[in-house]
Amino acid sequence: MVAHATAASGTGAAEEFEELRPLLFSISYRILGSVGEAEDAVQEARLRYETSPARPESAKACLSAVVSRISIDVLRSARVRREEYVGPWFPEPLLTDPYQDPERSAEPSDSLSMAALLLLERLSPLERAVFVLREVFAFGFPEIASAVDRSEAACRRLAVRARRHMDEGRPRFEADRREREELARRFLAAFREGDVDGLRELLSADVAMVGDSGGKAPQWKPASHGAGDVSRVLGVIVLSYARIGGVMEPRAVNGQPGAIFRDREGRVINAWALDVVDGRIQTIRSVLNPDKLGHLGPVADTWAILREANQGPSRHTFGTPEPEQENRT
Repeated sequence: MVAHATAASGTGAAEEFEELRPLLFSISYRILGSVGEAEDAVQEARLRYETSPARPESAKACLSAVVSRISIDVLRSARVRREEYVGPWFPEPLLTDPYQDPERSAEPSDSLSMAALLLLERLSPLERAVFVLREVFAFGFPEIASAVDRSEAACRRLAVRARRHMDEGRPRFEADRREREELARRFLAAFREGDVDGLRELLSADVAMVGDSGGKAPQWKPASHGAGDVSRVLGVIVLSYARIGGVMEPRAVNGQPGAIFRDREGRVINAWALDVVDGRIQTIRSVLNPDKLGHLGPVADTWAILREANQGPSRHTFGTPEPEQENRT
């Protein structure tokens, strides 16, 4: 990445950066799985770029390398925090990917899903960065080597290992986009109508419903498994949302079908991302940790919602955590 000796003008550097901001955020978010941390990494890359005394030959290559290195460093420290996280850890939900590449629309979209980001958690920070740059954004190995400060040969080996780990974890049967969206539409319509039998018909036999509260919000339990267990939990949630006047907003979450749940005042309660496999709902991932929802709007007091929901005449409970949930690590 050769830089010209002449200094870059502040205006020109700022304009170049803004054009590349969507790409830089998309790279960083996939490495980190955090909206806030990705935004911070992009801002740090901007400061370094705009204060640099020389203009690089390729702003895209330079800034992508800078934001990748920053993200790798942040991820290394974040790994320690995630090991101490209370309960299951999920990425922060993202409603819109700011980067669009018409020539490679499938790769960025598929790599954004909760399932894909959780698979990326299995990789080392270097493997994750190399995979994202190569497989998602089609960077060449010379650019990747510069970004991660490794030789091209080492980056090729990292890419092979990362791809193998990712392929091993992918589901066997992946529904096409139209099928996913139609099944999700029927599922969310059944939820809105309180049709628990209709919900159960759309669940796979081994469906899992998993929540990420981080110990900071009430939830039914860390995970429910099987159509019977999950449909019972869904039945309780349906009644509870009706009691509190909750609103379900179908949305794409991380490029997959999902929904944002709000209280009667429009404050965010949680976000769902749905995995559809072989014509059925395979996984429901629910993000309840308020620290991960602030970028979606004002966040509700879910403990107050729990108290209100439990005051109904039938005394169903919504989101009562298991006794050990709040304190276990």
